Amino acid sequence: MLRHPGYLKGLVFCALLGIPVSLIAFWFLAGIHQLEHIIWVSWPHDLGHHDAPWWWALPMAMVPAVGTTLVVLYLPGRGGHVPAGGLHAGGASASWIPGVVLAAACCLPWGVVLGPEAPLIALGGGLALLFRNLLRLPSTPASTMLLAAAGSASAISAIFGNPLVGGILLMEVSGVGGTQLLALMLPALLASGVGSIVFTGFGRWTGLQTGSLTLDLPKPPRLDTGDVVWSVLMAAAIGVAVHYILALGRHVAVRVAPRPLPMIAVFTAGMALCITLYALATGRSPADAALSGQNALAQLAKDPHAWPVGALVAVLAFKGLAYAFSLGSLRGGPIFPSLFLGGAAGVLLAPLPGFGVVPAMAAGMAAAASAALRLPVSSVVLVTLLVGHAEALPVIILGAVVALIVAELLPPGPPVPPFPGE
Repeated sequence: MLRHPGYLKGLVFCALLGIPVSLIAFWFLAGIHQLEHIIWVSWPHDLGHHDAPWWWALPMAMVPAVGTTLVVLYLPGRGGHVPAGGLHAGGASASWIPGVVLAAACCLPWGVVLGPEAPLIALGGGLALLFRNLLRLPSTPASTMLLAAAGSASAISAIFGNPLVGGILLMEVSGVGGTQLLALMLPALLASGVGSIVFTGFGRWTGLQTGSLTLDLPKPPRLDTGDVVWSVLMAAAIGVAVHYILALGRHVAVRVAPRPLPMIAVFTAGMALCITLYALATGRSPADAALSGQNALAQLAKDPHAWPVGALVAVLAFKGLAYAFSLGSLRGGPIFPSLFLGGAAGVLLAPLPGFGVVPAMAAGMAAAASAALRLPVSSVVLVTLLVGHAEALPVIILGAVVALIVAELLPPGPPVPPFPGE
């Protein structure tokens, strides 16, 4: 396969393709990040508030409700896959790009409890196919799969803080094996590496931030029996909780599919109400329970003791419910909120005898990501790179595997239905 001239030309094209795709993805993420800062920091300050007031999520929810409904009803691709159905590596096309970008812009910065990874996968894959069509290159099912995977990997190469995660994530999502895995692996890793270089260079040149996920966790002490035992028990509990959050999200999607016009607005209002109730119950900023949880997770890792027990319990309950409503009715990705919920559960349970904060957060994040995505390898690699210490790797693996097994043994929720006309 590696000696085939067509495949080698494809690798070169994927490397070159990574440059424009990652540039567009950079500006897309930078725009989302800047808009989020304006909505949740600048506007409250301009109105005389130190943080967003408790009612802030309610008026902000009007934008995702209206924007998502219009995209679902009138644009090709309906804004991308319903996030309650999990990540998808296929199905994107060039015609999806306007709807995916518009839906993400109407959802992600306005408080929706979803992340940017699914829109980036669809955007990168669609851009890759668009460039192929513009250059009038030959189209085959195999080349379409390879180019879409390379474009997606290039687009998401920087949001996890490491290009390796993007390549592995796309390979595991695709579900291929054998020679097909090797054929997909090389262009995905190559485009991911090129994309990461472009992201890094443009970030330094422009001074703009794209919100890549990085944590500042101290090096944990050597793991002991308490860390292992509590990690396994916590992972089982997280597996159950996340499974039923996703099942609720699929039930929401069942309600939304036949009647998107009223039902998207209903569940978006429910999401905003959960965020508002969190702020009222805790006296803290509603931003804790809103958005993807990326910034909140970094703050939690930096100073876990700044979160009292009541706030941790409230954010798990209200953000978890808002996450379910978002999964079934709006557009975005499921990874970042699951990581935050797992990390918050770890901090909540860290005071248990013999349990440390770093192992608890690491195992919690791995368990939640694995239960949400059903992608254990990607979850282990992602959390290991985020933690930055190999000492926590045993509990990360245990957390991911135990949560996945528990979630798979539970009754599945309803399948995500297609929208009328699909």
